[in-house]
Amino acid sequence: MAINADTLIDRLYLKSQITKWRILAIIFGVIALVSFTHRATGNSPISGDYVARLSIDGIISDDREVYDLMDDLAGNPRAKAVIVWLDTPGGSAVGGEEMYLHLRKLAQKKPVVAVMRSITASAGYLTALGADYIIAREGTITGSIGVIIETAEITELAQKIGIKPIIVKSAPLKGMPSLIEKDTPESDRVIQQVVNDFYAYFVDLVEQRRHLPHDKALALADGRVVSGRRALEDKLVDTLGGEEDAMDWLVKQRHLRKDLDIRDVKVKKENGLLDELSQSLAGKFWGRSSTGLDGLVAIWHPQFH
Repeated sequence: MAINADTLIDRLYLKSQITKWRILAIIFGVIALVSFTHRATGNSPISGDYVARLSIDGIISDDREVYDLMDDLAGNPRAKAVIVWLDTPGGSAVGGEEMYLHLRKLAQKKPVVAVMRSITASAGYLTALGADYIIAREGTITGSIGVIIETAEITELAQKIGIKPIIVKSAPLKGMPSLIEKDTPESDRVIQQVVNDFYAYFVDLVEQRRHLPHDKALALADGRVVSGRRALEDKLVDTLGGEEDAMDWLVKQRHLRKDLDIRDVKVKKENGLLDELSQSLAGKFWGRSSTGLDGLVAIWHPQFH
């Protein structure tokens, strides 16, 4: 069938419009992908070099997303250094240990500076030991070098309300400490050994990373909290200051450019205040740690009696 000139022109015009919209769709798709990648990881394939700001706040737990983020930063050639903002009372022993190990792994690839904020204690301080340089404010609460296991024993309460626990187990130490059994000297000894083992590991790290004599590290590891100023006197931190001092150290000591942007790469948590409060209340009732953490804990929180 013959096509007249007007019809041919119309078809060519429509074809050109379809091609144009396809090209625009591809461009917008690429922009959306780049934007999503930047929001998710702080990295962008079209961005320049930068310093990453990694925030570790709240209670430290065993968090695979944070470890993955650290590993990504280690392999990202555009992230020239990492500033770790710390505002945490500590948390699980394993969480603090993993944070420390991943920061040391990251520091093998690029400089890492820890910047303490209001509080960086216990497993938070353990995490900070993974950095090449530690900065605190004068008012920072830090230290609390130590380990704790918290539980409760409600046998007398159970007896008063007519509850008789029935326990069948393979050996006397199985399940100790327990809510519904009284501690024994032997069970106390076993739990104390667990605490002592990780405590020795913690003290050794303080000694090695802060270049302190063993006796000095041990004296500082009595569980006390200290101010940032006292931490500087005790050589637990390198200087007093903030992020600007971190950048100054990176420029002077690691020869980074002064004009590098600082970009957040914080992993966002889903749990809100109500979730944390409910976990805390549940922990108080069931005898778990008041933080909602089970097991060996390296955390500072005031005790109210």
